[in-house]
Parts: sequence; C-alpha cells; structure tokens
Amino acid sequence: MQGETTKPTSEQEAQGIRPTAKRTAKNSVFLDLFQDKKNLLALYKTLHPEDVDATEDELDIVTIDNVLTDNLYNDLGIMAGHDRLLLLLEAQASWTMNILIRILLYLAQSYHEYFERTSQSLYKSTKVKMPKPELYIIYSGNRGRKPDTISLSREFFDGADIDIEVKAKVIYENGKDDIINQYIIFCKVFNEQTRQYGMTQKAVKETIRICKDRNVLREYLINREVEVVTIMMSLFDDEQIMKTYWKDMENTLSHKKDRETAERMIRKGKMSLEEIADYIPALSFDELKEIEEEVMQLA
Repeated sequence: MQGETTKPTSEQEAQGIRPTAKRTAKNSVFLDLFQDKKNLLALYKTLHPEDVDATEDELDIVTIDNVLTDNLYNDLGIMAGHDRLLLLLEAQASWTMNILIRILLYLAQSYHEYFERTSQSLYKSTKVKMPKPELYIIYSGNRGRKPDTISLSREFFDGADIDIEVKAKVIYENGKDDIINQYIIFCKVFNEQTRQYGMTQKAVKETIRICKDRNVLREYLINREVEVVTIMMSLFDDEQIMKTYWKDMENTLSHKKDRETAERMIRKGKMSLEEIADYIPALSFDELKEIEEEVMQLA
C-alpha cells in the first residue's frame, strides 16, 4: 500500500534483515519536499526575493531521471517561465569539487532536453533561445572556511582562462527561516540522530519529531510523515541491491551454461541421465529429464 512504512517480511526477519535508513535518505527528502509546488515556490523566492510576482504555475521541475546510476540523483532542475531561467541545485552532504563536473554534465543534458522539448534545432541558421542558467549547491555539512562560490577554472586549472567555465554558488546554514535553511537543519538533525542511533528507523523518526518540535519543515513533516519515513527507509541500501542483482545475473548465466552443457551431453548419447546428474550437480534429475524431452522433440 502506498505510504506504508517499510517493514520486513517474516522470512526477512528470520534472516535477521531489518529496514535501515538509506544512505541517500536526505536526498530523497530533498526531492520529495520540492515536488510540492508550494515548497518549490518558497525555494525560488528564497533565491529570488525580488521576484514578488512569481507564481507556482510559472515553475516546472525538469530534473533528469537516472536508472541504475549513483550520480545526479540529488539534483533539482527548475524552469521559471518558458525561457527565462534554469535553476540547477544539488544537495550535497560531503565536500567535493567533483560536483562541478557533475553540474557541467547535468547542465549540458538539461539544455539538450530543453531544445528537444521546445522543438529547436541546433543545425539551423536561426539562433536558438535558451534559458539563463543559475547553479547552486546546497551544502548541509559544516562550512568552516569554504568559499561562497566555486568554479571549474579555479579548482581544476589553477585559475587559467579556459574555454569553458562552470560557476556555482554554495548555500550554507545561515540562521534564516527560509525553506532551504530548514532543509539544511533537517539534514544536520538527521546526522546527529544517526550518530546516536545508527542508520535505523528510530533515527529517522527522532529526526522528524525533533524537527517538528523546532518548527523545521513542520508543515511538510506533519502532512507527509508516513511517506517521509518510507522514502528514508529501505530493507536494502543501493549497494546491497546492486550486489544482489549481479549475483542473480551470475547465477542465471551459470545455470544457462549448465543446461547447454547437459543438452550437448544428451545429444551425444554417451552418458545416462544419472551420470550427467553426477557430472552437473547444479541440475536436478527432473530438470535433466525436461532437457532430454526438449532434445528428443527437436531431433
């Protein structure tokens, strides 16, 4: 049922498997939070308080979806108006300059999709129209002496005048009551709770309780508490899922190879099914009989 808290099955409980908080829990909340146009408008007005006439209808999410990849999953692309502004934001918990490369690739893909969406050809003489980009990083770690702006040329090419440049503004916790600052505080509370309780459901629920008490994302957490717990929890983290996936693939390929070997041996007719079963123990005798019947039908 949609919105139901993640729970292990009886078989999983017998194996000692319990739901844990996802490593991407904070990013999941980041994307879910701004699916609501009311919150999206609050985010936009935090970045552009001068645009007092902005409305929810003018904002559209253009985030790129990724399948079986671990990059760009915490990006949020926003179009303000049809061709006026493209905001690209990334929630970042650990400090790395590689984010500039991710933003560059994300920006290129976003423009590619924009030109397709607006039916503009790059191969015609007419100059295309493109929205002005603004790049932001929402950093939920401790600021220390980190800069307000980071750039590709400065960080990767010692400030050289290169032919392509990417600059991004970094947003830190600042004591204000806007929705971005509340999200950063939410992340820090979650970090505190996971240090105390580990990556557990208790840490998730305590984070929500504390934030509601402190009036941090309160309305969002009250209205979507069950959903927030669900999206932050998982019976398996991404790494476990991928390991299981590749293990299943290996088993499938191995089983297919065993069946092909058994089929060749049956075709040669030099060994009985009992002898083949001893040679290929991964195949049951019943499965060998099925393979034998298939071979006889094709003979």
